Amino acid sequence: MPFDDNPLPPSPPVNEPGDVVSAPGAGERPAPQDVRVPWSWLDLLLLAVLGLCLSLLISILLVWAFGKFGITRAQIRQSPGMFAAIQQALLFLLLLGYLVAQIRVGFGAPFWRTIGWRGLEPGLVPRAARYLGFVLLGFFLAILVEAMSIQFGTRAKLPVQVLFQERRSALLILLMSVLGAPVFEETVFRGYIYPVVARSFGVTLGVLGTGILFGLMHAPQLWGGWVQISMLVLVGIVLTYVRAVTRTVLPGFLIHISYNAFISFAVVIVTHGLRLLSPHH
Repeated sequence: MPFDDNPLPPSPPVNEPGDVVSAPGAGERPAPQDVRVPWSWLDLLLLAVLGLCLSLLISILLVWAFGKFGITRAQIRQSPGMFAAIQQALLFLLLLGYLVAQIRVGFGAPFWRTIGWRGLEPGLVPRAARYLGFVLLGFFLAILVEAMSIQFGTRAKLPVQVLFQERRSALLILLMSVLGAPVFEETVFRGYIYPVVARSFGVTLGVLGTGILFGLMHAPQLWGGWVQISMLVLVGIVLTYVRAVTRTVLPGFLIHISYNAFISFAVVIVTHGLRLLSPHH
């Protein structure tokens, strides 16, 4: 990941086109430097609309492509895991490509650093120890969520379980959750969305709002599992809080990838290496 390991530059950034940051009035605290980004609420709206349109377009094209290989819509509905994994991967790549183009071409700024991928600032604790701490925090959150889901969660079949009906698609989904989702979701939620919310309403509401949005975006996959949805909201708030404290997306990414890796590992263990899959696992 090409991010700069140096702390934030001491001089305030120059406002780019679309930057709505204004000088603080009397008695107002200036927005933290790490949330002074050149995009605005309009850009967030455009990203949401683009995401919906691309998702629909990708679905249509994939149905056509699958049909060319003799896979009917009925077969896709019966075993949607492979379709969902490919659709998600393409959507991630296209939306990241859009953000790269917007920031590099539209705003004339380096992508990774501008969107928040920076190394930790120097501190009393060595960076390596702090990075390890974030990885361990991800494992702890995963254990907490699993324990709460087992103790208080619903026994009803959740929509996401339909994706785990055969081994090949389940493996692809798990790989996506570990290798793809943390990069994309941390870039979008903690890198792109959080700065605009925090700049407009303050860091506290920025952390809460972004974390809640993160959890609710996963709600369709877990509909009916209200404990699981609530726990993902908590995870989203923790990830965003870490982003606000460290002023970089990287620690949240480490927490996120270790969290997803633990959950994926648990799925593999419970299903005996993905050999005991069914719609109810």
